[in-house]
Amino acid sequence: MVTLESLAKAALQRDSLRLRSLTLDFIREYPELASVPRPPIDTQQILGMAAALLELFAQRSGQPAPAWTREIGAVPEPVFLLEAATHMKRLRALCESEAPEPLRKRRLYAPPDFLTFA
Repeated sequence: MVTLESLAKAALQRDSLRLRSLTLDFIREYPELASVPRPPIDTQQILGMAAALLELFAQRSGQPAPAWTREIGAVPEPVFLLEAATHMKRLRALCESEAPEPLRKRRLYAPPDFLTFA
């Protein structure tokens, strides 16, 4: 069983291959995203990432996100989800301006096509 916490940790560790695999499994396990419960996480960085990913999946699948995601604010410090964005100016600027809204509002930055297969 894939947990929202494991997805968030993979994203924050910039483990793209693992994140993609976990995402596919998560989407299969939870076809009704609005029913995904809030994970028992106290760490704001992981909780913010979890909420952002869930909202992103819901947005892309035309579903409502769980109500608890609206209560989760931004992560303490900005995070670029691609390692290359930390040292490539144009990619960094693209991520900052074009990141999907559920990520950007929580100070999480990725290209606009981040996890589009989900």
